[in-house]
Amino acid sequence: MPTAGSAGPRRIVRVQDLADDPAVFAAYEEAHLPGYTPAAVLDVQRRHGILDLEIFRHADRLVMIMTVSDDFDPAGLDRESATVPELLDWHRRMGRLQRRPARAEQDWPEAKLVFRQSDHP
Repeated sequence: MPTAGSAGPRRIVRVQDLADDPAVFAAYEEAHLPGYTPAAVLDVQRRHGILDLEIFRHADRLVMIMTVSDDFDPAGLDRESATVPELLDWHRRMGRLQRRPARAEQDWPEAKLVFRQSDHP
């Protein structure tokens, strides 16, 4: 729950593409089944303020929805991920399945919010 003076949890939405191949889709989904994602990946996410993370797939498009705390630290997450062998291996394996979306300058670019129903009377 948010505390006085804090904004509370917020959502970040990111997108990524997969190689357009049913075998890649299956491999990506299998890698994310309970028990297949390395505990080190989950631990570092949680330590750096990711409260929950979901990935949805439609064809070759992935949509990630993260719920993050006020102290979400993406730079710290990236720094630690670059030093832990198990995380480096995970990112390398997933990177072979993924491809950067068109016109994106980085992997998993953040999506821009363009509509929120609750903003409308």
